[in-house]
Amino acid sequence: MSEEDLVDIKFRIYDGSDIGPFRYSATSTVNILKQRIVSDWPKGKTLVPKSVNEVKLISSGKILENNRTVGLCKVPFGEVPGGAIIMHVVVQPSLTKAKTEKIDDSPKKTACGCSIL
Repeated sequence: MSEEDLVDIKFRIYDGSDIGPFRYSATSTVNILKQRIVSDWPKGKTLVPKSVNEVKLISSGKILENNRTVGLCKVPFGEVPGGAIIMHVVVQPSLTKAKTEKIDDSPKKTACGCSIL
């Protein structure tokens, strides 16, 4: 594989810190990138993806589909020689957990005995 077929990518997460850069083949899929993000997620972050399904990658303002290749995600203009492509990572926790949690919406009593709805 020639050096031209490899792409350096950094992943910018919600707090502005980066994961990477890592070098990928132009034929690697977005799904492979997401697997790497989940496995290398920094410790101590408040929001942690549990699977690749909870990760969205954004490049050049577009959400990338899992079957898309890195070669198709390269910026067509103004590429900096030796620079890395920065992809933004959005974590969307699964809704199934949120739906199964019971929300307590019963009236609350204050110190004066009044109910709060």
